[in-house]
Amino acid sequence: MTDLSQLKFYATHPHPCSYLPYEQATTLFLDPQQPLDLETYSQLSEMGFRRSGDHLYRPHCRECNACIPARIPVDVFAPSSQQKRILKKNRDLQVEETEPLPSDEIYDLYQRYIIARHADGDMYPPSREQFTSFLVKDWHFCRFFTFRDAAGTLLAVAVTDKMQRGTSAVYTFFDPDQHKRSLGRYAILWQIEHTRELELEAVYLGYWIKDCRKMNYKTEYRPIEMLVNQRWVRLT
Repeated sequence: MTDLSQLKFYATHPHPCSYLPYEQATTLFLDPQQPLDLETYSQLSEMGFRRSGDHLYRPHCRECNACIPARIPVDVFAPSSQQKRILKKNRDLQVEETEPLPSDEIYDLYQRYIIARHADGDMYPPSREQFTSFLVKDWHFCRFFTFRDAAGTLLAVAVTDKMQRGTSAVYTFFDPDQHKRSLGRYAILWQIEHTRELELEAVYLGYWIKDCRKMNYKTEYRPIEMLVNQRWVRLT
């Protein structure tokens, strides 16, 4: 087990929050020079850290604790009626596991998704450099899962990290024109089942923020666990 007391962390200066426009955010980062091995990554994820590109980070705001780490315990998860309908709509999709490679096909889908869904966010406008630094990492625990219809058309990509006791849903992007399929929700449902098949414990979803509309979907998956005072609390 990694001796976490020997790790170095750095905090950013306060900056405008990406999720709550009236707040100032401070972020705690693991030293970028620290080798990101699976053990360290897994331990810090259980403590509420999240990966973005090469960095492991956690909110460290002085006057705000709105960002709450969330995960889905897969052994007790049961889909709702709505989620069962989403599963049924997408049962024709074929899923393939690949290395995280920056193909033209995958980047084009990412570009369309960001322009259509996140034109007001930090990742707009999209670029190949930004896409590569954010998602394309040559680590054995990072994988791309591609979702294709019967014609072979790429509809979605789930970027997923496999950790020691769970998986991390790092990022999902999908065809913004396929509204009826609910591809973002389906990708999470698929990752829950995939994690169960791997005999791991949970899918880590990143942070849930009560007052951020874009985060509301995370509490649709029940039961869900949230890290409160460094203890995972289950909400049914």
